[in-house]
Amino acid sequence: MEEVPAATAPPVTEELPIIDQPVKVDSNPHVLADPEFPVVPDVFANRSPEPVNPTAEVLGYTRPTSAEEEKPELSVFGAGAAENDGHTPAFVPKDVREPEKHKGKFYVDENLQEQGIVRTGEDVKPVAEIHIDELLRMAVERKASDIHLTAGLPPMVRMDGEVVPLPYEILDPQQTQRLIYEVLTDEQLEKFENTRELDIGYSVKGLARFRVNVYTQRNAVAGALRMIPNRIPSFDELRLPSVIREIAKRHSGMILVTGPTGSGKSTTIASMIDDINETRQAHILTIEDPIEYLHKHKKCMVNQREMHSDTYSFHNALRAVLREDPDIILVGELRDLETIEAALTLAETGHLVFGTLHTRNAPATIDRIVDVFPADQQDQIRVLLANTIEGIISQQLLPKLGGGRVAALEIMTGLPSVKNLIREGKTHQMYSVIETSKNVGMRTMDASLADLFRQGYVSYEECLMRAVDKESFARLAKGAA
Repeated sequence: MEEVPAATAPPVTEELPIIDQPVKVDSNPHVLADPEFPVVPDVFANRSPEPVNPTAEVLGYTRPTSAEEEKPELSVFGAGAAENDGHTPAFVPKDVREPEKHKGKFYVDENLQEQGIVRTGEDVKPVAEIHIDELLRMAVERKASDIHLTAGLPPMVRMDGEVVPLPYEILDPQQTQRLIYEVLTDEQLEKFENTRELDIGYSVKGLARFRVNVYTQRNAVAGALRMIPNRIPSFDELRLPSVIREIAKRHSGMILVTGPTGSGKSTTIASMIDDINETRQAHILTIEDPIEYLHKHKKCMVNQREMHSDTYSFHNALRAVLREDPDIILVGELRDLETIEAALTLAETGHLVFGTLHTRNAPATIDRIVDVFPADQQDQIRVLLANTIEGIISQQLLPKLGGGRVAALEIMTGLPSVKNLIREGKTHQMYSVIETSKNVGMRTMDASLADLFRQGYVSYEECLMRAVDKESFARLAKGAA
């Protein structure tokens, strides 16, 4: 991607004093950062008319009047917090009101300009007339994985793991809200205004599907949109080893894909389910919040249920599963005891169950599941896990040399030796079994990282930083070089 040089902010010739009283703007104090008082004000609470200590603002702050005319005005920040009574949501209704007249001017930290995060000049596009779909199209064209909309910054995108700006003006709270509300239905808007958080799916015809999270920060609406391709990538495109296809051929049990947020878990599971869809005649049922990848009916019948549109309760949907005659079930994230318990029961009763967790490796995954349950149930859960686990795939995405990202995969299959360790509570010994079971396709994260380094995909330094055991990785990388 061609880099656009950052515009240089005009120099400030005079020393700007730190003010020690808040400047009132729309009933909220916005002051220069003072290291003596690092506490950020509670924008949800009622304001005392009495002077308060100077407090830090993350992006926006007020300059003294004498310096205001020396700087280009960039954006309004914090208007969403205006006139909050502590109970009424600070964001405005769907019919966005006109920005209020501010008593003071707000500026973005000049350090952001120097870093190229905020730019001024003719190359910066206005945001007043654009539709959210235009931003999403630009993000897809630049091969971004996510787009972030938040007041005080231009639209930001994540590319190869790094968050960078799109060439647009800085968003104020009203512009941010307008763009985000363009993807919401009236029902979704009402839910968001009641909860201040919302997860939905949004599609742009001919472009892509997006997983959207809407939230509020500092009393202003913000959003994060994850791009989901219209086409499900194949095993070969994802460089998934053949053992994962073998794991997906199981007819019952539990398969877990784990890793941090943004590590490609949903994509790996989608590819596995699509492979089943092309090779078996069965019924695939998913329960998602929201639906991410859209599966077509191929050899399998595929039914995808989305929270809040197809069911109002995740747990009710899980309880209804057995009456819907599925063979393969995707339950998504195993986020609480009830979901984990239902998934284990479904796996034990002859279904193939897919789920995700935010754990780094196989031993941590087993421990996380067991620890969710009360102590007097944990031995029983270990037995249930040992009887049902068919595979744990832990992954992380690394930046490739030359651009793009590639997955490092730790793979554990449900060998009898692994099941015995789970049953006996000896998860700390699982790594040695994985290390010595390469002949059946198992491998540790450090071995996967060493392979990526050997094949020239990822730098040594990046792999070392992501290694579970740095000494083990260094030894493997040296032997592989």
